[in-house]
Amino acid sequence: MHHHLSSRPVRDSGFTIADEMPRKKKEDSSFGPRLAALRKARGLTQVQLAEATKTTQRSISYYENDDGVPPSSIVMVLAQALHVSADELLGLKPALKATPPVAMDDDPETRRLWKLFQMVTQLPEKDQRAVIRLINSLAAVGLRRNGSQEDHDGR
Repeated sequence: MHHHLSSRPVRDSGFTIADEMPRKKKEDSSFGPRLAALRKARGLTQVQLAEATKTTQRSISYYENDDGVPPSSIVMVLAQALHVSADELLGLKPALKATPPVAMDDDPETRRLWKLFQMVTQLPEKDQRAVIRLINSLAAVGLRRNGSQEDHDGR
């Protein structure tokens, strides 16, 4: 028996059946590529997103590469970490473009810091964590100092 695929539609009892159904582009309909795109747009590594969501890099990789959608509890946590709605993450609403808090073009200092931060993402995971811990510690000290000055100045 010879199977022949033609580009002509097959007619059967008044209905036209196309030989091949049009496929949606994977990016438009698949959770994984959308998750990866949102993560990258936010400038995050899988490791950083895993830390923000209290999970593992392996889990993030699985969600990005698997065809399915994770449970709703995971979708909610991922959406919060990526600062998008669950609808945006699920592709029910178009995701808003990820823009840095300050336009990069406007502020050379922000551009310089952003480039430094991008360099940090190239470091081994252990070093990335060390840099983040250092930044968090210095920021916490700065906030405490500024907070105590405001208390004194305000009285």
